[in-house]
Amino acid sequence: MLERIDVVTLFPEWIEGLKDLGLTGRALADHRVELHCHNPRDQVNDPHRSIDDRPYGGGPGMVMRPEPLAKSIEQAKAGDDQARVVYLSPQGRRLDQKGVMELAARRRLILVCGRYEGVDQRLIDTHVDEEWSVGDYVLSGGEPAASVLIDAVVRQIPGVLGHELSASEDSFAEGLLDCPHFTRPDTWRGLDVPKVLLSGDHGKIAQWRRAQALHRTRRIRPDLYQSHGLDDVDRAALKAFPDEFLPGKVQNPEESG
Repeated sequence: MLERIDVVTLFPEWIEGLKDLGLTGRALADHRVELHCHNPRDQVNDPHRSIDDRPYGGGPGMVMRPEPLAKSIEQAKAGDDQARVVYLSPQGRRLDQKGVMELAARRRLILVCGRYEGVDQRLIDTHVDEEWSVGDYVLSGGEPAASVLIDAVVRQIPGVLGHELSASEDSFAEGLLDCPHFTRPDTWRGLDVPKVLLSGDHGKIAQWRRAQALHRTRRIRPDLYQSHGLDDVDRAALKAFPDEFLPGKVQNPEESG
């Protein structure tokens, strides 16, 4: 289970801000996980605290030098060979729920946030265990990606969400999108809560939620739906509730009362 996250970043204030926010802040305050930052600028001695230089071979932009990053990673590791070093990179494995669960199962993570045109490849080859990407788009640095990863893995730590089933019922937890959710009032601006959710029949409610997750996934993410594969529970749910809930429309005779 994850116990500690270290982040190598030129902007520690970006990451430190998580300590006062939401679930991550609460998890840190409750000592369920530790979060530490390491600034590569602290590893250089020149007056400008320079950590980048022009790329060999020419081209635009600057490249982060390997030595300040290596020293920061080594400082974060502090001799702990079990700590996994993750570089946030567009070339990395795409982060999905399966990957989140894998990372959350590690005891220690060290996240390396690049800037500019990237980091010297020799640093990646010698000090990085894994590369991960949060999507096929360009960010100005690794800090936003690290924040996403931290939020995703911290919520998997037992006790953080305050309900033992909360994480297991999230979107993607079983390879599907989440079902619709409702709260009071029963009727809002002419739109009613599905009557099955007011029935008190927990078996039917579970079937409805499963069916809606399947319908929503098939409509929005057909790729996930195709890879999911239906089991007997899915088929029974779809038989009981063959239509997707859409606001303002009665989707199933059972719900029309």
